[in-house]
Amino acid sequence: MSLPTIGFRDELLSNLKAAYARMWVRIKGGNREATHFIAEVFLPVLTIGAYVILYRSLGLPSTLGSAVILGGAMIAFWMNVLWNMSAQWYWEKEMGNLEMYMVAPVSRMAILFGMSLGGMINTSIRALGILILGVYVFQVPFQLHDIFTASFIFLLTVVALYSLGMVFASLYMLYGREVWHTNQLLMEPVFFLSGSYFPSIYISAIPFWVQLAATAIPMTVGLDAIRRIAIYGGDISTVWLHIVALIAFILVLFPLARKALNFMESLGKKEGRLTLRWQ
Repeated sequence: MSLPTIGFRDELLSNLKAAYARMWVRIKGGNREATHFIAEVFLPVLTIGAYVILYRSLGLPSTLGSAVILGGAMIAFWMNVLWNMSAQWYWEKEMGNLEMYMVAPVSRMAILFGMSLGGMINTSIRALGILILGVYVFQVPFQLHDIFTASFIFLLTVVALYSLGMVFASLYMLYGREVWHTNQLLMEPVFFLSGSYFPSIYISAIPFWVQLAATAIPMTVGLDAIRRIAIYGGDISTVWLHIVALIAFILVLFPLARKALNFMESLGKKEGRLTLRWQ
């Protein structure tokens, strides 16, 4: 007796339901405690404020303060990609949830997609809070004339970042406690290479090979494009190369994440490492 086949529509609905379930848990859990939200908004502003005050004390243009505030808001997304996206598979394995994901009749990409959507919404709220608070406290100038292009670039940057997070998640599936060390290793270099705390006008002071390495990070390209539009009054004609680069990141990273996830899952099943706890 042959088993009934599942149609494309039913499979799509199952995956969408799985993505929604993971998104709902992420949003509900991330906003359950008001103190967490307050800490995640106010504490980054202290670091941002230190740079703004430093630039003002040196007599530098006020637009540098605007650049730092935008960089601080984007850092929230990078931190979410590292800790709440990339390392999530490791934490799920430690809690014993990964076994359920492996036997669930849905794609692992759907689960990661739901996690990324939930994290994206939570982090967007926090980044907006950082941006509003930073602008209100430090009174930095902005010249945003093309809000559509700025929103489009922001969306492309976030999608590229979370696609990169899916690639990391597939790698971390087999990792043990090395996840913590890897995340710590990736934090500060990305803060520096992406220019989170300094604008692109000072990028010429950095060696060429460092600049080249920085362009391999989606946040570097996206942050520079957003600054050009929001601070210096640019439009789509000034950032079209950034848009092409971000689309290229997505077209490369998203399929790569799928292949890496399938490969690591297959390798983990062969080596018996997917359900090994406390390794």
